[in-house]
Amino acid sequence: MPATLYGIRILVLVGVVGTVPLASPHLGAGARGVAVAVTLGLSAVSGIVWLFAQDSERVLTMSLAVMGAAGGALAGLSPLSTAVALGCVVTSAAAVRLPVETSLAVAATTVAAFLAAGVISATPTEALFGYPLAFAGLWAFGRTRHAYLLRAMEAERTLVEARRAHVAETQAAALAERARIAREIHDVLAHSLAAVSVNLQAAEGLLSTLPEGSPELAKAIECVARAGTFTRQGLADARQAILALRDDTAPLLDQLSALAEERHADGESVDFSVTGRPRPVTTEVGLAAYRTAQEALTNARKHAPGQPVGLELEFTESELAVRVVNPLPAASDLGPLSASGAGYGLTGLRERAALGGGTLAAGPVEGEWRVCLRIPA
Repeated sequence: MPATLYGIRILVLVGVVGTVPLASPHLGAGARGVAVAVTLGLSAVSGIVWLFAQDSERVLTMSLAVMGAAGGALAGLSPLSTAVALGCVVTSAAAVRLPVETSLAVAATTVAAFLAAGVISATPTEALFGYPLAFAGLWAFGRTRHAYLLRAMEAERTLVEARRAHVAETQAAALAERARIAREIHDVLAHSLAAVSVNLQAAEGLLSTLPEGSPELAKAIECVARAGTFTRQGLADARQAILALRDDTAPLLDQLSALAEERHADGESVDFSVTGRPRPVTTEVGLAAYRTAQEALTNARKHAPGQPVGLELEFTESELAVRVVNPLPAASDLGPLSASGAGYGLTGLRERAALGGGTLAAGPVEGEWRVCLRIPA
């Protein structure tokens, strides 16, 4: 309820209670004065309940009915006072807040109580006719206000639904655009990388038919084989990115398990473990975790080939952690790929983690190289 309207209602109630005792008949002066005192007390109590019962329709109806009966009778007993204001407030408020049948019953009770008390106390004829007309007019005004409020509420609901529909339409359009981009990336990368892989296999086959014994030939065959491996890995990575764009990624646990199995198939020793209770994560968090594990395993293969690697996925109440640990190799055991790369992989992972509100730590600890991602999830 607006504060101004609430204040006016309090002012009306206080004004009636404060001025009716000053009019004739005075409180307690004869039977009529006693009746004025009783109806005034009932009006004040029910009015206070009405002011504080705006959220309960049942209490609101009962308080308005009592105040209407008491206020109407009070107006009939003291027609020359401000008591008529109570009947006006009751009929208008009931018409605004209550269903039409209930509000009409409250208004009829107010009019009936006024007429009964007015006839008994010999209220002037003009008051007997004029006050009920005022009550009826204010009831009609209240019903108009009720209809206006209903239309306003319906318009607000319609606006909310329109906003929701707009948000859903925007999301659908964004998903459709992501799917279109995913199809384009798939068409470009899948065909080009597949063609490169086929040509590398053909080159490897041609090289293997040449006479053996040349170290350059062996190195060429090794480079071609390595390039084929990188091409297949790149194709798999492209598919993961496409799935992320399509918002159709597999659970993170399955992704990391498959990644560990792929490394096992390539002859690497990867011990994958899970702690905590696994749960679904968003696409962004899952992609950040997968990329961290992928980059860390690639670095372990480059810098410490043949060394066992530990891959751990941990779920806590508020975050997700991915840890990759491998022993630090001696300088003489560095792999042939240890000098490759520009060193931007971990930098990119740190930036990705920061975008998701997480952190990435990487470095040597007690003879091991540890990479740890922590991100809210």
